[in-house]
Amino acid sequence: MKLKSLLLIGMLFLIVGCGNDNVNKVENEDVLSKQWGEIESSAKGTKVNLFMWGGDEGINQYIDEWATPRLQEEYNITLNRQPMNTEEFMQKLLTEKKAGKNKGTIDVIWINGANFKNAKNGDLLFGSFTNKLPNFNEYISSTDQNAKFDQGTKIEGLEAPWGNVQFVFNYDSSKIDSPPKTLDELKQWIIDHPGKFTYPNVSDFTGNTFVKHLLVAGAGGNTDILAKEVDEDLLKKSEDYIWGYLSDIKASLWRRGETYPESLTKLDTLYSQGEVWMTMGFNSARAESLIANGTFPESTKSFILEQPGSISNTHYLSIPFNSPNPEGAMTVINFLESPEAQIAKMDPDMWGEGTVLNFNKLSEDNQKKIKSLDRGESVLSPEILNQYKLPDLDTGYTEWINNEWANRVIEK
Repeated sequence: MKLKSLLLIGMLFLIVGCGNDNVNKVENEDVLSKQWGEIESSAKGTKVNLFMWGGDEGINQYIDEWATPRLQEEYNITLNRQPMNTEEFMQKLLTEKKAGKNKGTIDVIWINGANFKNAKNGDLLFGSFTNKLPNFNEYISSTDQNAKFDQGTKIEGLEAPWGNVQFVFNYDSSKIDSPPKTLDELKQWIIDHPGKFTYPNVSDFTGNTFVKHLLVAGAGGNTDILAKEVDEDLLKKSEDYIWGYLSDIKASLWRRGETYPESLTKLDTLYSQGEVWMTMGFNSARAESLIANGTFPESTKSFILEQPGSISNTHYLSIPFNSPNPEGAMTVINFLESPEAQIAKMDPDMWGEGTVLNFNKLSEDNQKKIKSLDRGESVLSPEILNQYKLPDLDTGYTEWINNEWANRVIEK
């Protein structure tokens, strides 16, 4: 009898779960069928719960002191920032999904990469909403590479681009007059200046991304394919170039390539001590704070490689499947994609990261505002960054580099 009871309870749980799932889908489709004016009108006077990483004071300041009061003033929306690690709110959504909870407590989540892939595969997201957002349609559009794929996963309107960082090299201009412009020039510079360059171990995200640029070059710059799911043929086509390049520079690296900094922090330390003359990182404006606090020399500047370009990393905002206020969520996300909000976010006194908006689609006035931002002398112009921006690659390429690098580089 007990076994039969347990089986019956399990069957009922599945039925209720499916029923709740259907309720969510019908309600969400109803919201998505509304005109934008209706959506904005429904959002007025509501509260929107934004769950996001809260470990950076500049980011928190931007949300609490800049975005929140403007949303209150312009839309009568109360934005409630809830600091929580991505893994935690992902687990929360998964638990609610399994429990059939069709009204949760989260309206907007900050997400990207593997977490987005898991959320999409787990049916934890609201639905395809980005084509409803006026600012997305006007300044980004679904044809933008960062709106089509998130590290190899098809986005299909399930998340909206929010912020962008881009890979740059930092160098000491008191020691280097003219930095290299291509991978070939970089190789020659390394050979001509033995011991003055290295890159982090590829288990570090920065070191891995450095090698990804070699992958792009080896694949003939075919980023349209590389931004999608892993292509084994491209890997075969690229591997000779990648491992040949790293082999060619190894003897000229810091400590002759016998050891590599285990993290970007360690590489930054080598740079700050003058042992190497270059470092690198995934934020075009990151050197400014390090110059200001005396870590980096004041002569620090930035450059990117025009060939193959500069890999960017985009993060996104999405809406959970059981958001209690999807209209409010969409209104908030649309506002955070506005030129006003994106330009404010670029200010180094706030957040200082790059915009997801296409610079060429902005009005002349907004382009001037971006150009007039004093982001510091070490920061490259938006025009240069935009011109050479590459999408990030599928996470499978990251794993492949991790697996192959030790055998191909370390053990040789």
